[in-house]
Amino acid sequence: MPMTKKEFRPKIIAFCCNWCSYAGADLAGTNRLNYPADVKIIRVPCSCRVNPLFILRAFQRGADGVIICGCHPGDCHYTSGNYFARRRMTLLFSMLGYLGIEHGRTRVAWVSAAEGAKFAATMDSFVQTVAQLGENTRLEDLRCKNN
Repeated sequence: MPMTKKEFRPKIIAFCCNWCSYAGADLAGTNRLNYPADVKIIRVPCSCRVNPLFILRAFQRGADGVIICGCHPGDCHYTSGNYFARRRMTLLFSMLGYLGIEHGRTRVAWVSAAEGAKFAATMDSFVQTVAQLGENTRLEDLRCKNN
């Protein structure tokens, strides 16, 4: 009996700000735009509320990629939250290399509430990038693995 290789479908965690990116995801759904179903959205009040430990925890729990989506710079509902997020994520992404996490597994994207098509395109391109990198085995907690 021939063994069939299971197709790799990356698990993606998307932290989306409530005011812009989450509304953009909602607009993508309302317009019936397709983006991969393996993208799991976590709504946060602002992109600056994403603690770097949340990203490490996502990788530990089996995520293959993590994307942070927020308002465009200058359009933040809280004035400067996305600037803080950008600075914080730049530092975190530079340290992820030391942990062995490839650069393509994380991304920061700016998507407004009126950009449903951009949200779907961003998720499609991010999933393709992570799929090319393959399964993430760094930082993975074996207790979280489904066998």
